[in-house]
Amino acid sequence: MKIRKIIAVIMIMVMAFAVAGCDQENKQPTDNGKKTVVENNTEKPTEEKITVKIYFPNSDATKLVAVDKTVKLAGTTKYKAAVDALMEGTDDSKLATVIPKQAKLLGVTVNGDTARVDFDKGLVKHFNGGSTGEEFLVGSIVNTLTEFPEIKKVQITIEGRNVYTLKGHMDISKPLGRMTEVLK
Repeated sequence: MKIRKIIAVIMIMVMAFAVAGCDQENKQPTDNGKKTVVENNTEKPTEEKITVKIYFPNSDATKLVAVDKTVKLAGTTKYKAAVDALMEGTDDSKLATVIPKQAKLLGVTVNGDTARVDFDKGLVKHFNGGSTGEEFLVGSIVNTLTEFPEIKKVQITIEGRNVYTLKGHMDISKPLGRMTEVLK
């Protein structure tokens, strides 16, 4: 019985030293009795931003004009951020916004050198332009994405499906290359 008490006392002492040692490890060292202050950094990490060229038709619908825009990449690809910026439109009175506000971008994917830009049906339903308007809408998307050197062609789809045309004026059934003929 006496041995059990001695072992119990020894175990209690070992545990007390172990706990005291752990406590010392968790304390922050102090500089000669000076108080250590730990600041909590509450600033948000800086969001990555890039500058992209976005193409808008000029107000007299004779050419597309490149505008530099800085976009945030907050959880998105640079390609989607560029198309989102195009869809936001422009405040410049010398330029026109061509993508209808009611259109929704469903996604942008890249396979090899081809970007696939998928919109909902609102792009077709709410677009009211004629042949020139359709050419500038398609040209805005294609030329914005082909500003990225790795993108050579752009396929525009509606709800995941290839379509022949948006409003009957331009064949978009296959991926399109850069449209230099409509650039300023």
